[in-house]
Amino acid sequence: MPIRTALTALIAAAALVLTGLWIGNGVNLLPVDASTNAGAYDALFRVLFSIGTILFLGISIVLGYSLVRFRRRASDSGDGMAIEGNLPLEIVWTAIPAVVILFIGIYSFDIYDRMGGMVPLMDHSAMDHSAMAPAAMQPEPQRPRIWGGIGAATAEADPVGKPALPVDVTAMQFAFIFHYPGSEITSGELHVPVGQPVELHMSALDVIHAFWVPEFRLKQDVIPGQPTVLSFTATRAGTYPIICAELCGAYHGGMRTSVVVHEPDDYQSWLQQNTPPPPPEQR
Repeated sequence: MPIRTALTALIAAAALVLTGLWIGNGVNLLPVDASTNAGAYDALFRVLFSIGTILFLGISIVLGYSLVRFRRRASDSGDGMAIEGNLPLEIVWTAIPAVVILFIGIYSFDIYDRMGGMVPLMDHSAMDHSAMAPAAMQPEPQRPRIWGGIGAATAEADPVGKPALPVDVTAMQFAFIFHYPGSEITSGELHVPVGQPVELHMSALDVIHAFWVPEFRLKQDVIPGQPTVLSFTATRAGTYPIICAELCGAYHGGMRTSVVVHEPDDYQSWLQQNTPPPPPEQR
């Protein structure tokens, strides 16, 4: 291969990679991040988006160039050039995808393992919320206790010692019902404070449902007869949709509610306003 051709290909490849990285990191297709889980998931998404952009642009550019450069001319009625193969080219187009796939597999597995995906389904071992932080920032574990499943990391307290807020979640056709143990509050919306771990104890009364909050990057199936524990820590006050992401019947599309994330003082006010008054004393 002539040096000029090789240099041109190298410059084009570098420009393509830089463009893909710029688009992958500069174009945000995700909803706002509102929990401590979001960082790890978003980083993986940006990597996958960058790689996908590089492949899409590279294939589109080569295809478009080939269609124009090697099109059949009006005066050409002969056969095309007979080409048997190109061993260096075949090695390159095999090696590059192999390296990319290996990298994606290792990176994805690391995040999947950190969020509890490799824990046996019925093993109630737990993972601390700090497991979603970069490995270099994590303290030497004691492996905490977790409920296995995608995004199903649970902990009894966060790294700074705040106790987890327990909430009982009942999924049914076609609603989520939230009960706050100790306060006797039952609500059709989930209300939580900013910065405090929340532990959802979820159960289904009829069919399989799925608890999905896009802004928290959490989705967990809720299966009849199999209690599920899901934990998160909200980081941004606001109101975010809760969506059932498992086809659960004719009105599945309407099975939606909201999680309202309060500042701590506002959350205490909400608790006081919604706590039922004590029953009158019987004489």
